[in-house]
Order: sequence, then C-alpha cells, then structure tokens
Amino acid sequence: MSNTDENLNDIEEKVEEKKDENLDTLKVESNTKKDSNTKNIEDEVVEKSDLQLEDLIKERDELKDKLMRSLAESENTRKRAFKDRQDAETYAVSRMSRDILSVFDNLQRALDLADDILDEKSLPMIEGLELTKKDLLEVFKRNKIEKIEPLSGDKFDPQQHQAMMETPSNEIEKGCIIHVLSVGFLIGDRLLRASNVTVSSGPENIEEKVTQNLD
Repeated sequence: MSNTDENLNDIEEKVEEKKDENLDTLKVESNTKKDSNTKNIEDEVVEKSDLQLEDLIKERDELKDKLMRSLAESENTRKRAFKDRQDAETYAVSRMSRDILSVFDNLQRALDLADDILDEKSLPMIEGLELTKKDLLEVFKRNKIEKIEPLSGDKFDPQQHQAMMETPSNEIEKGCIIHVLSVGFLIGDRLLRASNVTVSSGPENIEEKVTQNLD
C-alpha cells in the first residue's frame, strides 16, 4: 500500500471518530441539564470539534484528489509505453522494407513484360513469378505493410501520391489521377513510399493548341 493510501485511510478513520465524538456530545447535551457556563464551554468544544472535522474532511478530499491524479497519470504512462512499444515493433522494419520494395518492383516489371510473351514455354516461369509476388505480399501483410494502389480517376492525394507529370485530359477531371506508374506502400499508419502517378491538368485547350500550330 502506498503512503497516499495509508494517509487516506488514517484520515477516513479520524473523520469517523470525530463524527462519533460529535454525536456523543450532542446526545449528552440533549439528555443532561447544565448551567449556562457549562453550556458555553460545551458549545465551544462542539464548535472546535466541528472545525477539526471540517479540516479532516478537507484533508481527506485533497488526498483523494491526489490519489486519483496519480492513478490517472500512471494509466497514461502505461498507455504511452504500450504505444511506443507497438510503434517500435511496427517501424523497426521500415528500412529493410524499403529495400524489399525494389524486389517487388522488379517482379512486377517482369510480369508486365511476360504479358507480351504468352507462349507455352514461358507459362511455368510466369506462374513462378506470380507465386513469388503472392508470397511477398503475404510477408508485407504480416508486417503491416499495405499497398497504395489508386485507380484512374481517383482524386490526387499529396499525402500518398507523387505527381511525376501533369497532362491534359478530356476524360479525367483536373486534379485526378490518369495513370499509376508505380504503386506506393504504407507501414502501419506511416507512408513507406508514395505512389508515382500522372495527374490530369484538365481538358485540353483547343484554341491554344491551334495557335501553337500556326506559330
């Protein structure tokens, strides 16, 4: 038991004792006839006892408040320590994860090139690449690494996307993504790598284009 708890218990006992003393005093006063001098003395004693009781109650309340504050601070410290430990576990792999992303990129490039081949001899190799990519994504998932893979037409988000170029588009609204050059990744709630994208600058200005051609 802490010193604060012991002090609080002592105060509580004193408060109860003081209440009992005051109650006994009142009982004696009501059942016994006394002269005026004795009555005045007893009034002073009762008044003094009441003041002492108020002081004890005030001290008790202050100790309770200190105890509650101490408990709240301890709980906040415990929560901060738990979150710091979780963050350390999650983000400890950040540097290694960035290196592994290049492996993912190379796999994806190989698969993109394989789409142009599509012959029977290449099928086992393509299947192997697909399985390797799947396994790698499972490793990412276990380490809280998630892909950022926006779609064409999605709103550009500077928190997760990197605009590599801006180009006119009559189909895609200005400020929206036209094409994804490479996917990004999050680790936990932190950005590991932004998605590289092409962003629409809005409809093409026909008059300006005609003027440029005339020049």
